[in-house]
Amino acid sequence: MGKLHRAIPVTAVTFFALLVSAAVRSAPSVLILPLHLHFGWDRATISGTAALGIFLYGLVGPFAAAMMLTVGIRRTMMAGLTVMAAATFASQWMTQSWQFLLSWGVFSGLGSGAVASVLGAAVVNRWYAKRQGLVMGILSASTATGALIFLPFLAWLTRAGAWQPVVMAVGIACLALVPLVAIFVPEHPEDVGTTRFGEAPDAPAPRRISASAMLALQVLWRVRAHPTFWLLFGTFFVCGLTTNGLVGTHLIAYCGDHGIAPVAAAGLLSTMGVFDMFGTTASGWLTDRYDPRRLLVVYYGLRGLSLIALPFLNFGPVGLGAFAIFYGLDWIATVPPTVAIANRTFGEREAPIVFGWVAVGHQVGAAFAALGAGLVRQETGSYGPAFMIAGVVGVVAALAVFAFAMVGDRRQFAIAKG
Repeated sequence: MGKLHRAIPVTAVTFFALLVSAAVRSAPSVLILPLHLHFGWDRATISGTAALGIFLYGLVGPFAAAMMLTVGIRRTMMAGLTVMAAATFASQWMTQSWQFLLSWGVFSGLGSGAVASVLGAAVVNRWYAKRQGLVMGILSASTATGALIFLPFLAWLTRAGAWQPVVMAVGIACLALVPLVAIFVPEHPEDVGTTRFGEAPDAPAPRRISASAMLALQVLWRVRAHPTFWLLFGTFFVCGLTTNGLVGTHLIAYCGDHGIAPVAAAGLLSTMGVFDMFGTTASGWLTDRYDPRRLLVVYYGLRGLSLIALPFLNFGPVGLGAFAIFYGLDWIATVPPTVAIANRTFGEREAPIVFGWVAVGHQVGAAFAALGAGLVRQETGSYGPAFMIAGVVGVVAALAVFAFAMVGDRRQFAIAKG
């Protein structure tokens, strides 16, 4: 047996950090009904806080990626986890909706943004020379797993209408990871006498380039007119709109409108999380082997069609079970090909920051859906229109990527022929 490469424990701790961060962001979905019953806050108020947290979760991403180049990955992870723990613990004593907004919207949004998908991209680029797509798929899967697979447990904690047990569980999970990051996440491979996974032992250490706190804005300025950046930003807007913003935030309440108990509805999201582990990991494997643009066409197209079909289901166990499996396989399978396109277009050093800005689009879309679907439900009495609109937008995203790929292929053919 060969010696375990240090990239493996780094990846494992990162996996769990991403998982817990995503669980923090998804917890408001199980708090909607308990908070409504306990404080009398309406769904729009609670959804607005969830939307703000989701938005900040994405907005912090590019700045967190820049922090990882300045103060380091380990310190950024520890700071994010500590802020999340403090914010969730503090919310135990809230009595007003603005306190919920401050703790679960502002501070947990900022903390979770430091431990978001950009962390996975930074770790992959720093610790892996090979199998980058596969590892990114595994780390991306942890995000959906944290958001979905723990929801039945969190929903179970609210079974008596209580919301404080959710706060305690999430806060303890965040706090427990801080020492693990300190122990098992070295800053650079060469700090522990090794090289990146898949790299020759005698390979020279990569040159460390100093970065400023303004790097995130500098990178945004450089890519502001690049068509690939805007394609990725726009499609990731759709990704966030159709996943954690809509399904992750409102599916439990949507099922409740059809007489399905919160724990059972959370079980559907848990099923999605389990199948996302397979789907997103497989997406990473496929990204190492096939054109990531064509993978995105398939992913967005199938996702859009499934959302259009959902309101027409009878919400029985067979129909919802099939939807959970199918949708789970495609939940965030878009992340590995999106990161691959960013790496190939913008280079491995700046790609995590570019991806951070792309992830802003994801969270803007998610925040838009979290708030918009709540308003649609409040005004029309049904979530159906919100899910159908999201499905149509998913199909449009697939067509946009397809058109972009066709134009790019024709351009390359013309260059080669010339």
